[in-house]
Amino acid sequence: MKRWLYPLALLAALIGLWQLAASTGFLAEVMNLEDFLVPSPAEIASQLWEERTLLLENGWVTLQEIVLGFLLAVVVGVAFAVAMHFSTTVRLAANPLVIVSQTIPVIVIAPIFVIWFGFGITPKLIIIALICFFPVTVATLDGLRSADPAAIKLMRTLYASRMQTFRRVESRGALPSFFSGARIAAAIAPIGAVFAEWAGANEGLGRLILISNANFQVALTFAALVVLSAIAIALYALVALAERRIITWR
Repeated sequence: MKRWLYPLALLAALIGLWQLAASTGFLAEVMNLEDFLVPSPAEIASQLWEERTLLLENGWVTLQEIVLGFLLAVVVGVAFAVAMHFSTTVRLAANPLVIVSQTIPVIVIAPIFVIWFGFGITPKLIIIALICFFPVTVATLDGLRSADPAAIKLMRTLYASRMQTFRRVESRGALPSFFSGARIAAAIAPIGAVFAEWAGANEGLGRLILISNANFQVALTFAALVVLSAIAIALYALVALAERRIITWR
């Protein structure tokens, strides 16, 4: 109970302070802004309800992009990690490329993908997968390489094949590391979705944030951010739940 009580209490206290500071005009005065540019939590909650249809429609689009992009990153990331684990040549060749994939600013390359692949879902999936790819790949590879040497030696004494050793020892031992990387990827996937939609989209929370911010609808912008955060938290929780269900021996 304390695990949830303390964070909820802190969040409630912060929201209460925010409400007090915004409703009295203190925040607007300190930031030297007009009152409508500094919405209170109550105004944001009002926008969540009044614009619920708009938020749900755009949220559903972004949710699909996030889930599919995340799954694409998991499949490709695990495949890369396994290939680099089995082959030193592949690891030496691919490892620098994995690192380089994270040195390219997504906000710069996103418009290029939109030009290449259009305004559909394809560039969004690539951008989200590109962001999520690194933590999944690196964490999985580290997990595969940190398998218990004694267990591997035991498998060799039992004349187990390389694939049997991988399936029974290395892959199982890598699961905790894989899920650590997957949880990180789940948390940052919405960032990729927003950047992708900013680069070019007809719908989605990222586009809604861009338009509402340009029109000084700050409360609506915050409402869209709340929905986006809820998606990230839900995806993170699902990955954590899968981890508890699959890694039963921890």
